[in-house]
This record gives sequence, structure tokens and C-alpha cells, in this order.
Amino acid sequence: MTEPFFSFHLEYESRECLARVGVLRTRRGEVRTPVYMPVGTAGSVKTLSPEEVRAAGASIILGNTYHLYLRPGTEVLERFGGLHRFMAWDRPLLTDSGGFQVFSLKKLNKITDEGVLFASHLDGARHWLTPEESMRIQRAIGAEIMMVLDECCPYPADEATARSALERSARWAARCRRDHPPGRNGQALFGIVQGSTYLPLRLESLARTAELGFEGLAIGGLSVGEPKAEMIRILDGLMPAMPRELPRYLMGVGSPEDLFYGVARGIDMFDCVLATRIARHGAVFTRRGRIDLTALPWRMSDEPIDPRCACYACRTFSRGYLRHLFKAKELLALRMASLHNLTFLINLMEEIRAAIVQGNFLTLQREFLAGYLNQEDLS
Repeated sequence: MTEPFFSFHLEYESRECLARVGVLRTRRGEVRTPVYMPVGTAGSVKTLSPEEVRAAGASIILGNTYHLYLRPGTEVLERFGGLHRFMAWDRPLLTDSGGFQVFSLKKLNKITDEGVLFASHLDGARHWLTPEESMRIQRAIGAEIMMVLDECCPYPADEATARSALERSARWAARCRRDHPPGRNGQALFGIVQGSTYLPLRLESLARTAELGFEGLAIGGLSVGEPKAEMIRILDGLMPAMPRELPRYLMGVGSPEDLFYGVARGIDMFDCVLATRIARHGAVFTRRGRIDLTALPWRMSDEPIDPRCACYACRTFSRGYLRHLFKAKELLALRMASLHNLTFLINLMEEIRAAIVQGNFLTLQREFLAGYLNQEDLS
């Protein structure tokens, strides 16, 4: 009997909340969930080599369809047999559809039911992105998990705008599924739930997306500027209605506190550029909250970034030395801060998975957030 091209197996469900532990099985290996996925926008997790990302414990990373389409382009990716070989990454990949970046462009020229006309941020050249073209690009990239093209609704948005985006997203999702039926190229396809901050629209979008038979479901359009309490309110209303058997992906969310808020509500997959973006400016995660390594108090500090972290940066260097590197504008500073932040989130997620199985996830959440946020939690 042949193995399925993609599967998701639930291994444990919490009795305390909606948290759960599972495993994604893909053609390039397994991914334990809940999982934090580092972002490799242009085929690279910024400042780090694939080997360093592997050593940090990453089992899956993201590629960005918009950026990879414009540079190096699908001809180059196809010549190399896809992004895995091109960037020397042998573990699973997930690609977004390109829609979020396109809708974020200032020079978004035209949107119709057919697709989106946009001007490249590189040279101003105009391109059409349709559901079928997004599928073609993602197949060329070769990711194990692809995303449908959806219309990303900004925040704030009135209900009519959110309804319009939902309707177009539903039509595009159906076209993506027709163009990429289950099992094609061994690549899974996830649908995306939209609806802005309107829970009835979210629930309608979920029902219409789920009936198309995707291999997983993502929640888009959150963490786009809305208050944290709004995101939590939508998750509280939406997650109990999500199909139990499918993996659930909260797109663009990945701060330490948000991992807890999402996991407690049944999210299986997270991604965010936050970890590496803030690292390049000297901000790093610790169990006692985020700190700024460039700040004067660390000038004489011989402490590691976080004494509980076993990453290379924490095993080897002091806060004082890393502050010096940032002040001297040495590239090693960016690399070590990025390596630490990725390792911190990946290890935190491993700790979360263990706590769910052991039945003390809520205790871990309470203790972590009390230290990290210096407060109780928002759960």
C-alpha cells in the first residue's frame, strides 16, 4: 500500500483547552505540531545558512511566492528542480500564495475576479497574478504545502469590504482546487479562511472553504493591525468550528505570547518574520521578556542572552560582547541574534508540545507569560 502524499495525524488532545499535538507527514519528512515555521522569504532565512536553521531545530520553513516569482523567477527554479535543491534545504517547505504581498503593494493597479494586476517593487514591470498562476508558481517552487490565492482584507475594514473579499476569496479558492487537485505533484493545498473581524463572516468563510476538500485550513487576515483582544475574540469564536481532522495554520503570527494564545485555541502551525526581523535590530527573546542588546546596561554584562537557552550564541557569547558587535556594526551580531531568536521559539514550541501531553500546558502558559510579559495572560 502506497503512503499518502500528505497526511495529518492527531496524537494527543488536551483536556484543559483546545491544545493538541500531532504530526504532519510529507514526502520530505515529518513535522511535529504545534510548530513554529521560520520564514525564508527569498529562499533564505535572513543571515543564516540552511545548516544553521536545521541545527536550530526547524523541521519546516516558508518560502515567499511573490518574491521568488520576481527573483530568481520560475525558469531558474525549474532549472534547479525547485527551491529545495536551489537553496540546499532537504526538509519540508510551505509557500504562501503571493497574495498578501501583492495586496500590500502601494502600486496595486487593478483587482478583478480574474486576478490582480500589480507593479513589481523591483523594476515597476506589470504582472497578472491569478489563482491558476499562483498554483503554477508554487508548483515550480516545489513546496510540500501550498496556499490558495485569497484577497487579503486590510484592517480596519467595514463589513461590506470584508464581504466582498470573502466572496472573491471563495471563488479563487475553488479555482485553485480545480487547478491543483489532491495529490498533484505530491503537494498539499491549504484553503484560507477570511472575514476580517466579523465572526459571522469568518464562520461562513470556514464552511465554504472546508467544503472544497483542502488538505489543511489556514486563518488569514489576522495580525494585520487589529488589537490583540480582537484576534483572540475571533479565534475563540472560530476555532471550535474548525474540522478536527485537518491541520490549522494561523498565518503571520509567531511572537512568544501569540504561540501560547494560538495553541490554547487549537492552532497547529505558526509563522512570522518577527524573530529574525527584530534580531537584526538587536532585540532578542528571553524568559523574562524581550531585551535590546544595544542598550547601555549590557555593556559590561557577561551573562548569556538567556541562561536557559543552549543555542550557539548563548553557549558562547556574553550580552556585553554581542552589544559590542551591534555597536561596531559587525555582521556576526545579526547572525547570533537571529540564531538565538529562532532557537528560542523552536525550543519553546517543543516545551509546549511536551506540556500538552503531560497535562500541564495551562500551567506552563501561566508561568511563561508571567515572566515574559510580567503579567498574567489574556487567556
